[in-house]
Amino acid sequence: MKALFTVHAGEFIAGDFIGRKFGYVDVWVPAKDRGIDLLVTDSRCKKTVSLQVKFSRDYLVTDRSAEFQNPLRALGWWVLNRPKIAESPADYWIFVLAGFARRTPDFVIIKPSELLTRLDAIHWRKGRTARIHSYLLVTETGQCWEARGLTNSDKRAIAQGTFSDRARDFSAFLNNWQPIEKLKG
Repeated sequence: MKALFTVHAGEFIAGDFIGRKFGYVDVWVPAKDRGIDLLVTDSRCKKTVSLQVKFSRDYLVTDRSAEFQNPLRALGWWVLNRPKIAESPADYWIFVLAGFARRTPDFVIIKPSELLTRLDAIHWRKGRTARIHSYLLVTETGQCWEARGLTNSDKRAIAQGTFSDRARDFSAFLNNWQPIEKLKG
């Protein structure tokens, strides 16, 4: 018998976190894959937020030198499809960063239109493919940066808290649960 659906690790981590933190909502898993991984509703099923969930293992402990281990909490890598972001039916995309060393989940919660605008500003060049490689890293001070293509000195500046680049700063979306909190009413 073929399974009706499966839940991947990121969907489980995000759904479990939302269910535990926001007891006044219900988390649903759609039976068909139409670009929405989780549906969150208020307790009366009158208001909804649809989520596309992306998960990455933590590359910090295996791919970064010791100088980055203490100031950084997690580093994820995703290969994204630009047209899928542009055509996404989800209200928000959630990037799950499961910090290995500290066992801390962090979540970047962003509207697909905002995500696309930022990724285009950072990565989109004429003649490139629709695939976008993205590295999101989280610092111990609660900052989040898109770090793909940065120099080592830029990454050191992120670790030291001195880096500045508006397009790459995803801190406003880090653990920003306002879309779910609005379901409370």
